[in-house]
Order: sequence, then structure tokens, then C-alpha cells
Amino acid sequence: MVIVEAFLRWVETAKSGDRARAASALGRAYLQSEMQPEERKAAEMAMTFLLDDPSPKVRLALAEAIAWSDEAPRSLILALAEDQPEIACHAVTCSPLLTDADLVDLAGRGSEVTRMLIAARSSLSRAVSAALVEIGGEEDVLCLLENEGASIAPHSLKRIAERLGGCCDIRNLLLDRDSLPADARQLLTQHVSDALVALPLVQAAIGFNRLQRISREATQSAVVSIAGEIQPREIDDLVEHLRVHGHLTPSFLMHALCSGKVDFFAGAVVNLTGCSEKRVRSILATGRMHAVRALYETAGLTREISTIFVEATLLWREASRKASATMLSTICGRLLERFRHHGAHDAVKELLDMVEKLHIAEQRQSARAYASQAALVAA
Repeated sequence: MVIVEAFLRWVETAKSGDRARAASALGRAYLQSEMQPEERKAAEMAMTFLLDDPSPKVRLALAEAIAWSDEAPRSLILALAEDQPEIACHAVTCSPLLTDADLVDLAGRGSEVTRMLIAARSSLSRAVSAALVEIGGEEDVLCLLENEGASIAPHSLKRIAERLGGCCDIRNLLLDRDSLPADARQLLTQHVSDALVALPLVQAAIGFNRLQRISREATQSAVVSIAGEIQPREIDDLVEHLRVHGHLTPSFLMHALCSGKVDFFAGAVVNLTGCSEKRVRSILATGRMHAVRALYETAGLTREISTIFVEATLLWREASRKASATMLSTICGRLLERFRHHGAHDAVKELLDMVEKLHIAEQRQSARAYASQAALVAA
């Protein structure tokens, strides 16, 4: 105790550089030297006194000496973690003594710099990542996504897509993740579409109304593509997300059905009707025409629309049995042949317009594939 008391008297008159060297030596001695309990308690008191040193150099030296160790006094680490950034960075990024609760609290009360320091820790739990996702800005979340040691739950990835999907760098990092949920991918697709529509140059070149239509169709195609690639366990979440946001339109459902995305289509019908998945799949696969139409009308489709869906379902069954590689083109073409001249109901016309666009796009894709193959043969 006498030595510590002498140290504290010396500190009051010593220069800042000397105090910093002393703080470093004291911290290292506390962690690495054999001390009696009374000596350790006195050393801890001396280091606590140094927390109030007016020179940042002194507090920085102390942080550098003790922040890395799980033997450091926890009270000192907590205090250093809330010091100015160049001092706090050692405690926040390195200390094993900071619990998830500590880190969440620091993230909530701290600055953007503090949150970035937390996001850069070598290991982060899902709970801490979730807190950063909720309150962090673009820079914080970018740092989090770039940190390979951060565990981020799928629902947190979706939350990032909701909050910050408009940032290109964040979108790219999210899309690189295999664990990104399908509904989050749809959100990112929507962000890209919205950004494109908002560009004045694009609006001037294409026209706002036409641009909106093109954007809507491109987004729909992208989501149908996503729906065909996701795991079965993700279908319910994606369907519910699309329903809540008003995307389960007859046009979208017809696109999915004509494209052969039957698992997703069945999931959408289950969601819209409230029927069991087993019953829905049974009706879609083997049900008679009247049962199929009743199912679709239970899902909210009108009689005019449900009639087209019934025909598409029967065409899908036939194409599936033949394992047709041109299912989309076959179904679209035959639907157009049957219904092209049937009435002028607006909803029917809109649906058939979409089917025709799908048909044309598939024909063009087939033509490009044929031309490429012909070029290879000629070479």
C-alpha cells in the first residue's frame, strides 16, 4: 500500500509521458506479476485512479496494457469502453470481459464509431448483431456484414434488407450470403427496381408510366425466378411476405404457374385459401376441373380469371407428364390460342397480356439459344 500511495503522489506532479509509461507498467504488472491480494487490490485502485487522468495518453496506455486480458478488472474495462474512441477501441474490439448485454448497451448508448468498433469484434453473437442491425447506420452494418466472425440470423438479414437495402454495397454483401432468406431477396429486388424508376435520366428516356410497367414486370420475373430456387422450408415465409405486400396478384400467380414453379404456386394457394397443403396439392395434381376452379375461387379469383387458371393447370399437368423442356412456351401459347378472343373483361385482358409477353420472351430466348448452337456447329 505504501508503494501505491507513493505512486499516487508522484502521479500528481509527473509529466504526461511519464504517467503513460507508468500506467502501462502498472497494467502489465497487474496481469503478469505475482502479487499478494493486498497488492493486487492496491494496484487496481491505482489503475482506477488513472481513469480520471486528464491526459488521453495515460488512459490509452492503460487500455493497451489490460484490454486484451480476461484477468483485467471488469470495472476498468467498462469505463475504458466508454472513453474517447482511440481509447475505447481497445476495450470494445478486444476485451473478452464484455458480455452480450454490455455490447448491446454500448451500441444503444454509444456513437456510430462505438457501433463500428463493436461490429468489428472478432466474434459476435446473433443477439449483438441483431441490436446493431436495428440501430446501426450504413457504415455500421457494412462493417458487420464484412466481419466473418459475426453470426447474423436470417431474420436480421431480412431486417437489413428492409432498412438499408437501398445501399448498393449492402445489397451486394447480402446477396453474397447463402443464408439470405428468399423474402429478403425479393425486398432487394424491389429496392433495385425503385431506384431505377427514381432516376430522372431513365424517366426522361423511357417515360415514367412505361418505366413503372417495365419495372413491375422485371421485378415479377425476378421473384418468380427466386421462387423456383428456394428451399421448401422458405416457401411459406416468402408467400406470406408477398401477400402482405400485395404481390400475390393473378398476374404473378399465373407467371409462377406457367413457369412450372409448382411448389411455390401451391404454397401461395394454401396461403390464400386456408386449405391444407395436402388437399391443395391433390387438387392441383389430380382434381377434376370443377374442383380446381372451386379451389381458385376460394383463393379469391373471379370466375372469368379462374377459368383461365383451370386451363393453365390442365396444361401444366400435360406438360409435366411429357417432361417438356419448353413448358413455359407451350402453356402460354395454348392459353393464348384458347382465350385470346374471349371477351373484353379488363382483368382477363391484363392477364392475357402478361401471358403473351411471357410467350414472346420465351420465344426470343429459344431463338437466341438456337442461334448460339448453330454458331457453335458452324465453327
